[in-house]
Amino acid sequence: MKAKCGLIFVILYSFSALFTILAAETSLTILHTNDIHSHFLGFSPNKDYTPNRTEDDATKGGLARISTVIKSIKASRNNPVLVLDGGDFLMGSLFHMVSREHALELELMKEMEYDVITLGNHEFDLKPSGLERIVKSAAAKDKLPTIVASNLIFDPKNKNDDGLEAVFKNNLIKPYVVMQQSGLKIGFIGLMGMNAAEVAPFASPVKFDDIFITSKRMVKKLRDIEKVDLVICLSHSGLSDNPERSEDEHLAENVSGIDIIISGHSHSLIKEPIEKNNTIIVQAGDYGRYIGVLDVIFKEGKITFAGYKQIEINDTIKADDKITAIIESGKEIVNKNVLNTYGLSFDQTIVETDFDLLYKNHESNLGNLITDALRWAVDKVEYDPADPKSRVQVAVQSNGVIRDDILKGKTGLISVSDLFRAVPLGIGLDNTMTYPMLSFYVNGAEIKKTIEVMTTIYPLKGDDYFLQFSGIKITYNPNRMLFDRVTDIQLEDENGEFIPLDYSDENKELYKITSNFYNSTFLKIIGSFTNDILSIVPKDRDGNPIDDLSKHRVDGDKTKPGIQEIKEWTSLMGYVQTFEDKNGNGIADMPERYRSTDNRQIIQNSLNPYRLLKGGNYLTWIALAAIILALIILILIAYILVKIMRRVKTGR
Repeated sequence: MKAKCGLIFVILYSFSALFTILAAETSLTILHTNDIHSHFLGFSPNKDYTPNRTEDDATKGGLARISTVIKSIKASRNNPVLVLDGGDFLMGSLFHMVSREHALELELMKEMEYDVITLGNHEFDLKPSGLERIVKSAAAKDKLPTIVASNLIFDPKNKNDDGLEAVFKNNLIKPYVVMQQSGLKIGFIGLMGMNAAEVAPFASPVKFDDIFITSKRMVKKLRDIEKVDLVICLSHSGLSDNPERSEDEHLAENVSGIDIIISGHSHSLIKEPIEKNNTIIVQAGDYGRYIGVLDVIFKEGKITFAGYKQIEINDTIKADDKITAIIESGKEIVNKNVLNTYGLSFDQTIVETDFDLLYKNHESNLGNLITDALRWAVDKVEYDPADPKSRVQVAVQSNGVIRDDILKGKTGLISVSDLFRAVPLGIGLDNTMTYPMLSFYVNGAEIKKTIEVMTTIYPLKGDDYFLQFSGIKITYNPNRMLFDRVTDIQLEDENGEFIPLDYSDENKELYKITSNFYNSTFLKIIGSFTNDILSIVPKDRDGNPIDDLSKHRVDGDKTKPGIQEIKEWTSLMGYVQTFEDKNGNGIADMPERYRSTDNRQIIQNSLNPYRLLKGGNYLTWIALAAIILALIILILIAYILVKIMRRVKTGR
């Protein structure tokens, strides 16, 4: 009898213990960032940043401050704390110039105890071989955080991605990750979204699988085989106010089984999580200016939202001394390996200003400064006054490669590091960092088509496609027919005067254009995106179509073999150094003309039929004919209906 009672007690106790376990709650805190873009320091300007003091500057960001927040939150919680990142940790400051050799971004994230991170499109800016080198550099120092990337597709017929594929096979980057936290089994996947893949041309031959197909397959594997309790997706796909382009919301709606999406790519600062289809979506801006803090509770096989806040990374936070020391040593690496060659240094003051130069999705003083610098730099090495045709007449820059404002801060002293952040992206054809400049020729009609990219493609595709110009003034009406919104173009002559440009098909004169390699490649292929409506054919000065744009890189020193690439960032540095020192302190002053814009882009917002049709191209007249035809058909239909109704009434 005693034995029976004991057995019953054991069984009841076991069931009770099991019930207690099943009913128990597990709290989890997730700290998340995204789109840090090598922004190690508080800005802007960097000179104002005082990591070891508080309450004395207005800078935002700084990895050493973020590290302090991470440590503080971990110390304040009794539950597990995960630190995650949604991609694009690379490309955006001078520190990325040495990423292939030193991988400072990954080293810092490892020191800051990031648990899992994913790849963004800018991790591929240095080609698959560049990403391979970055990951291997970090691994060699034992400073590699866990990286997850689930939808990469390698090309078995192309050797250019073999090295990166080997990195995957060696498990330095993983297709998925499973980890245990206080009894919770958590699965992680990482995705590159459709838009992010579109703007990662240098990832080739690597491609990216559909995020819905990949995530469904991965969720099934994690749930059914790995038996995880939670699935967290690090998605470099993005959010948008336009529901059709909000990829991470579509992901949540179409793929069940994802508990949390840590979003990136769109640089969105969303104050409250988005909840769709039992999935929580969060994103925390960009450049390390915020860190998100998400609290959830896991109970009975489900998670519930428990709280969310975003912490602004500002001067109320004292920086982590260890992280600051790593960053300071990184500056010396940049000086030694990059800047000394140009007679520059990281913290050197290169220009002073008493006004801000801002990135905007219309004509901006920053865009004007940059495009003027590009014209100046190319003319410096290619313009011969005896050959007017050699002068650059138009410089083009897309907003997608302008990455940061230039802010005056407390002192107005702008460092080399601040100026670089405005145009930091890319890699050259010679495998050196940042985009090189190209020059080529187009006709007047093609100049108009280039501008129509901004008037039509930008509203459809987003901010990256807005264009800044130097050398022309344009007028356009956003109410006109697509691809026919430009109504006037004025071209700057040798004397600085603006004269009308004949952009009719009859004008065969060629005009010299300069832009970076990325933008130039896009202009060349824009025709295929628009059914040849905006077909632009770069030419040499004799009018011959250019098959290989790389041969038209601007050569900074023709006395040396090969092409000595002129870079965007060195163009900007050199240009501001030509500015007058007005106050005699040995520092160039930002000219007053850049305090505001100078009407290079005039929007003539009109519904006046004359303005809608004046000078219209064939698209406008086809649209008008279609409208007239539709009206005639409607009138005929109305006429027939009236006659039928009259017959019905009269009984005939």
